[in-house]
Amino acid sequence: MADGTFAGLLIVLGLIDMSGNHCGTEMGCLGRTNVTPRFAISAGEVLPRSAPITQEVYLRYDLGHRNGPFGHAVGLSLGGEGETWVGYGQTYNRQLGTTPIFVELHAMAGLYAENGGYDLGGPIEFRSGIELGYENRQGWRFGISYDHRSNAGIYSRNPGIETVQFRVSIPTK
Repeated sequence: MADGTFAGLLIVLGLIDMSGNHCGTEMGCLGRTNVTPRFAISAGEVLPRSAPITQEVYLRYDLGHRNGPFGHAVGLSLGGEGETWVGYGQTYNRQLGTTPIFVELHAMAGLYAENGGYDLGGPIEFRSGIELGYENRQGWRFGISYDHRSNAGIYSRNPGIETVQFRVSIPTK
């Protein structure tokens, strides 16, 4: 799943959820609701598919609202060779029944600066991924995430990269 699969899943599952749980309400399909804002930090490695192995630190802030089932987030990643990505996009989160286990998908568009690191083909790069984790009673989330980043073929060179990270997400309110 090293392409736009996670972004596609976010859209399909979000639209199914929206149809079944949001459209029949007075708020409407994309009605704005408040959720707990979160600050997340994760660290991990770029997988050696096409890029050299390097480390990455990723910071993300999940805004305190969503529209229908779609949350909003901003992110910043810093690679071990100087690579920098900053972006904005949507999240989709589901608890697994009544358990503290959750799955979250995200799809974000952003700007990438190679800065002497790996060349992803151009400055516009998309990031999508999945996280599986556990949320404790205080609202802290601990998870493992898998992200894919590429330019979706808008440039002639589109090698893409994947990262696997451990993420801690802290409620900020």
